[in-house]
Amino acid sequence: MRPFLVYCALSLPLFVQAWLAGEHKQIFSRDGVDLFNRSSIFEAGLTSKRSLPTQNGNAVKVRGVNLGAYFIVENWMANTVFSGFGCNTKSEFDCVSSLNDQAKADADFQGHWKSWITADDFKKMVSYGLNTVRIPVGYWFLESIVDQSEHFPRGGEKFLDQAVQWAKDAGLYVIIELHGAPGAQATDAFTGQYNPSPGFFDTYNYDRACTWLEWMTNKIHTNPAYSSVGMIGLVNEPVRIGDSRYPDASSQTLSMRENYYPKAWTTIRNKENALGIAKDQQVHIQMMDKKWGSGDPNEFLPDKTFWHAAYDDHEYVKYTSASVSHQGYIDFSCKDDRSGNVPVIVGEWSLSVPDNVQNTDDWNPNNAANKDFYQKWFAAQVMAYEKGDVIGWTFWSWKTSGLNDPRWDYQMGVDAGIILKNIDDAYSIGAC
Repeated sequence: MRPFLVYCALSLPLFVQAWLAGEHKQIFSRDGVDLFNRSSIFEAGLTSKRSLPTQNGNAVKVRGVNLGAYFIVENWMANTVFSGFGCNTKSEFDCVSSLNDQAKADADFQGHWKSWITADDFKKMVSYGLNTVRIPVGYWFLESIVDQSEHFPRGGEKFLDQAVQWAKDAGLYVIIELHGAPGAQATDAFTGQYNPSPGFFDTYNYDRACTWLEWMTNKIHTNPAYSSVGMIGLVNEPVRIGDSRYPDASSQTLSMRENYYPKAWTTIRNKENALGIAKDQQVHIQMMDKKWGSGDPNEFLPDKTFWHAAYDDHEYVKYTSASVSHQGYIDFSCKDDRSGNVPVIVGEWSLSVPDNVQNTDDWNPNNAANKDFYQKWFAAQVMAYEKGDVIGWTFWSWKTSGLNDPRWDYQMGVDAGIILKNIDDAYSIGAC
């Protein structure tokens, strides 16, 4: 689950573009001119040949899903997975530790990786009109950087390679991001370890993360399966300034911006240069947008042109100040402005509502009387996350297990009729 505070409302959009009928799929199109490949738009930003999804040769908005609970299992959304292993824990680290049997843990998790997602899942995504998949990965998939005090499942790399190949075969654009960083970047099971005191923010763990990024960059440019991977995320949802759980957040996030981001940026670019990768073939380096609340990610970057930079924005309306009513949620999303660092993707969002109302009849997603609301709220969010300099979205998540809530599960949402199977219908059902 995505925590906890109301998001900061800082933004510095370069320009705002209103939606016009028939143009929502284009990244930036004015007067018939495709601006996507013009470097002047973002000071040579999104111009790589690894740019973003295309359709008929034209760049289009990102429309995708996350592979949550695949390579980082979170018990809240996949409790049948952990229970099948004999775990009753929040995170993978705790699960492996509680089993006290590394061979069993490895076998259990490899069985999960083998069966949780198949090639048919990626084909199904395409049939729903999706063009992108965001794959959260933990640092422990590079087993050489895991130290003896850490307990994680082993043998995941070949399953990651297979998933990326399947995504490529299906024609999907791929974003890979370091979801679980060494030492944990927040107190949350999505890091792979429920660490009450995040330990990511020091030189040792920055160095390990950069070793992971160098390894991943090499894969992207030398393994043909990874040719559809165009974006690599440096760290997911680090601590935020002002979160009462993190008294050291100000110094931690300053350290991250001042030390980790520049080192990570340089590590990726140096590896690409060593491999002889032309500038227009380099990956996009994605950081959390400054609205996340960890400061401006560009502040200390060594390359002030921000060549091939991208930004990750997460918007869970249930955690905002939106008026808790059907119309209140629709109105909030219709007016939601996610512009900020440019270009930005809303990398996580859902149809989940506040805990105190989510199980009531008025908000039951399986109640036919609520179908119209959820469809319109889905549509309102799609439009908000495709508006102006927001270049698209990836829904959290593609699949859950045991949760039985279509508001978090894209496939279940389509089956329940609350997620539009034809995403373009979002612009015609009268949500906003």
